[in-house]
Amino acid sequence: MIPPQEASVRRREIEDKLKQEEETLSFIRDSLEKSDQLTKNMVSILSSFESRLMKLENSIIPVHKQTENLQRLQENVEKTLSCLDHVISYYHVASDTEKIIREGPTGRLEEYLGCMAKIQKAVEYFQDNNPDSPELNRVKFLFERGKESLESEFRSLMTRHSKVVSPVLILDLISGDDEMEAQDDMTLEHLSESVLQDVIRISRWLVEYGRNQDFMNVYYQIRSSQLDRSIKGLKEHFRKSSSSSGVPYSPAIPNKRKDTPTKKPVKRPGRDDMLDMEIDAYIHCVSAFVKLAQSEYQLLTDIIPEHHQKKTFDSLIQDALDGLMMEGENIVSVARKAIIRHDYSAVLTVFPILRHLKQTKPEFDQVLQGTAASTKNKLPGLITSMETTGAKALEDFADNIKNDPDKEYNMPKDGTVHELTSNAILFLQQLLDFQETAGAMLASQETSSSATSYNSEFSKRLLSTYICKVLGNLQLNLLSKSKVYEDPALRAIFLHNNYNYILKSLEKSELIHLVAVTQKTAERSYREHIEQQIQTYQRSWLKVTDYISEKNLPVFQPGVKLRDKERQMIKERFKGFNDGLEELCKIQKAWAIPDTEQRDKIRQAQKTIVKENYGAFLHRYASVPFTKNPEKYIKYRVEQVADMIERLFDTSA
Repeated sequence: MIPPQEASVRRREIEDKLKQEEETLSFIRDSLEKSDQLTKNMVSILSSFESRLMKLENSIIPVHKQTENLQRLQENVEKTLSCLDHVISYYHVASDTEKIIREGPTGRLEEYLGCMAKIQKAVEYFQDNNPDSPELNRVKFLFERGKESLESEFRSLMTRHSKVVSPVLILDLISGDDEMEAQDDMTLEHLSESVLQDVIRISRWLVEYGRNQDFMNVYYQIRSSQLDRSIKGLKEHFRKSSSSSGVPYSPAIPNKRKDTPTKKPVKRPGRDDMLDMEIDAYIHCVSAFVKLAQSEYQLLTDIIPEHHQKKTFDSLIQDALDGLMMEGENIVSVARKAIIRHDYSAVLTVFPILRHLKQTKPEFDQVLQGTAASTKNKLPGLITSMETTGAKALEDFADNIKNDPDKEYNMPKDGTVHELTSNAILFLQQLLDFQETAGAMLASQETSSSATSYNSEFSKRLLSTYICKVLGNLQLNLLSKSKVYEDPALRAIFLHNNYNYILKSLEKSELIHLVAVTQKTAERSYREHIEQQIQTYQRSWLKVTDYISEKNLPVFQPGVKLRDKERQMIKERFKGFNDGLEELCKIQKAWAIPDTEQRDKIRQAQKTIVKENYGAFLHRYASVPFTKNPEKYIKYRVEQVADMIERLFDTSA
């Protein structure tokens, strides 16, 4: 049971708390009443504001629509005024631009093209809106006059600034390929950048607005003339340089190809420096054409519309290309006439030119891409013509070597090397510089199936076969010619000299390797022929040595007196030897063996034979009393005989 005192305290606490709660509840009621009143007031205000907004909207919307209409009207007025200004401006174009059009575009192309654009727009306006207007005729006239002035300016710029390329610059351009790779992209500046840009702008305007293609004809005619004159100038440079100093400024044409000779070529028989200059000049002109044509095409692509570029370029290069082809055909014509005269040295001009044309053909083909078929076929036609002529010359040369007539007055009296031999070898040596070219010439005339699969090895075999044919024909002819000599010994010396000359010439050059391609034993065969002729020559001494040989010599006992018959026989032997020796030495002294090694070899062999025989003969009979005048018969000591033989084949002794 709770004590009374605690209960009283507890009751007071509850009453206090209840009182607080009642006060709080009363505060909440008062707040709710105030809030309701505020809400009612706010609703009343909002309702009033909404009413006012509706009244305002009903007043503003008509005003806004009215303003919009006014703005639209203002814009229409402004547009109308602008259109009127624009239309009126067309009527002023003629008067505004006439002075500039009349004075021309020189020095103010930008301003001039701006005037032309205004005139063109005026023409279009009047044609569309007022075709009967006199203003149309006026602006049309100005447009045509302006177009003519632009055409004239194009021609003037091209004429004034297109210059002939100097020979030295062309030669530097050609030689650039051989000096450094960086120069491979070396280009010529035909027109300065400012002039080029003016020309480009005019050409584009003429194509786009002028509807004119005549300027393309003007372009190719001017550039064609410069190209042709540049190449002719190079040729003239060679001619002048050759005549004045003998050595023209001519950097070497790129010749790092396997067909290129690695040593200085032998001077061609019958050729002169002027002809060499002509060949060199032509070869350089061919290279110059390729480089200049490439340069012309690069320039042309900037100026001429793309779909007209190939045709314009084709026309541009015709004069220069035709000049080169005509000169090439003239060379072929001269070579053909030379063949008829059996002058094969002149034919050699074809070889270096043909080789260069074939080496240059890939570049030619690239440059001429897109040109007419007739243009593309010009170089192949010239190459074929040269190959046919060259092959004809080679075959005729071989036949001429075989059939060269035997003329007694043309034979060397001393039995030295015949002119036919030296010329034939010299001609063949020239082919070494042009092995692939000569082989291709021969292959071009082949109709066999093997020719269809032509390659370098096939060409080499053909050339080897040809050289062997020439050498075979030469050998047959030499045998025939040698019969002119009545003396078999001189005949042998003649054949020996010629065979030895042929062999040494083959060995000193690469000809021996070419011959060996199809004739492995050629070298051995020549050595056998040479040895055979030496033996034939040595037999000429038998009529001398037979007198002193042991056969048929009298046999006698020492101290036994010789019979008259025996003494006479010994006398005849000495006399026969002496007379024969003197006669042979006198005759053979005038003969020639140009090869020192061979001359010494033949002399030495002959000295050995004669000295042995004569020494033995003297040893046997020098002390025999076969005569009262031994000096009459024993005229020579062994050393004297050797000395006489040593002076054989020496016309200067």
